[in-house]
Amino acid sequence: MKTEIIKSLSTNFEDNSQTTENGIEFWFARDLQHLLGYTKWHNFQNVIIKAKTSCEASENDILDHFADVGKMVKLGSGSEREIDDIMLTRYACYPC
Repeated sequence: MKTEIIKSLSTNFEDNSQTTENGIEFWFARDLQHLLGYTKWHNFQNVIIKAKTSCEASENDILDHFADVGKMVKLGSGSEREIDDIMLTRYACYPC
């Protein structure tokens, strides 16, 4: 990969980080899905499953790094609906 692309992805990744009220840094999986070029949530869920397997294999507690949450999104009509998402720690975002 070219250096510019890596720097851009790294910057975009850091720009998408958020922090809980307790000061825990996290990323929403759906935000990373688009950042990494996955158009379908189902396809990205397969990546999450592999990351959970890797987390478990390294003897880390999955629940410490992957938290299932619901998130409200606006629809084209202006109304909102809840969708499934996952809060990921920095560790959960590491490549396998």
